[in-house]
Amino acid sequence: MICAGIDAGSRTTKIVLLDADTLHVVAAAVVDQGVEQDAIAQTLLERLLHESGLDRSQVASIVATGYGRKLIHGAHETITEITCQARGVRQRVPDARTIIDIGGQDSKFLRLHENGTVADFVMNDRCAAGTGRFLELVAMRLGVRLASLGELAGKSQAPAMISSMCVVFAETEIIGLLASGVTTADIVAGVQASIAGRVAAMTGREVVSPIVLTGGVAMVPGMDAALHAALGQPLHVAPKPQLTCALGAAMLAKRRLDGRKTST
Repeated sequence: MICAGIDAGSRTTKIVLLDADTLHVVAAAVVDQGVEQDAIAQTLLERLLHESGLDRSQVASIVATGYGRKLIHGAHETITEITCQARGVRQRVPDARTIIDIGGQDSKFLRLHENGTVADFVMNDRCAAGTGRFLELVAMRLGVRLASLGELAGKSQAPAMISSMCVVFAETEIIGLLASGVTTADIVAGVQASIAGRVAAMTGREVVSPIVLTGGVAMVPGMDAALHAALGQPLHVAPKPQLTCALGAAMLAKRRLDGRKTST
């Protein structure tokens, strides 16, 4: 039997297929989000099943999460991304106590109890200045690939100060820095430090280690180092950081399946 976790996020859809008996990840993938969120999720699910030699009838339990979770037809249960992210991270990093999740449109800070349940959390979904969208705008403005930002930041000699709290004004500030001769490397390093500073400000008080970084921004080289500097503590990038929430959803789909078996 297969358990599926579908993370219908704001920028991408992620699916993890889990073997219900072995808890082995059978297949996983990420695709760009669009207007027809359910159609995108269903197409991706069918593709993963086909590539794995599986049939839809073998999927015993589906949990949907993310912004678009209520749009996913066929899901047996919908669970918030906060709960799913905690479950997925603890599956990969069993002793994790803090999760920093930076996606395309929001950033989240989760503090976990010793048993892995969520103690409290803070989410910023109103300003793009602390999210991956800011990095995308910077890469576009500077005419560089998003994947090259980390390499550029590593060449910085004097990171620029990005003081604007709004991504629109920050973009204007970057244009001014370019006009004044500030190097691309120093601007990128300044932007990464700015994002890290905004995320660190969300924590509110002492951050408990181990700290795990997830989300698409976790794959941008240099962001872990920027957050390390902002927090004053080391952190780990989760294995396949874009998929941890979908993995957690799949694990909770397994829990649902076990509960159903117990009650029958």
